[in-house]
Amino acid sequence: MSHSTKRLDLTGQQFGRLTVLEPAENTGGRTAWRCRCTCGQETVVTTCHLRNGHTTSCGCSRVPHLTYIDGTCVEMLRAKTIRRNNTSGVSGVDWWAAKKVWRASICFKGKRYYLGSFHCFDDAVCARKQAEAKLHDHFLQQYHLEHSASS
Repeated sequence: MSHSTKRLDLTGQQFGRLTVLEPAENTGGRTAWRCRCTCGQETVVTTCHLRNGHTTSCGCSRVPHLTYIDGTCVEMLRAKTIRRNNTSGVSGVDWWAAKKVWRASICFKGKRYYLGSFHCFDDAVCARKQAEAKLHDHFLQQYHLEHSASS
């Protein structure tokens, strides 16, 4: 008695953000499908990854959506992110070894502003915090006002 296996047809089915378009070339010996994500990208996914929920998008949902306005990232300002290579523990404050002073600066809308050099770390931090309040905090307040009114 011959035993034939009927291939499962997932065409047209939706798995998370993915809609199955058609069969694709097998991947690693497994049946694969060409899918379109709701973001418009296409990707190839194996049957088992679709059916067990392992893959539900082209990968776009793993990438946080960042909002840039005039070269400034709203989410990074809001989070007050400190860069990994920062050595002072305060954004925009670093030790200028050649001059033996603390240097304060701030970036805003694609430009870096030099705020001064200071012998005292706390003075450099104060200059940076004042600039954040003037530039970043004001910018975030305006952004919030404009976007809460439009939604």
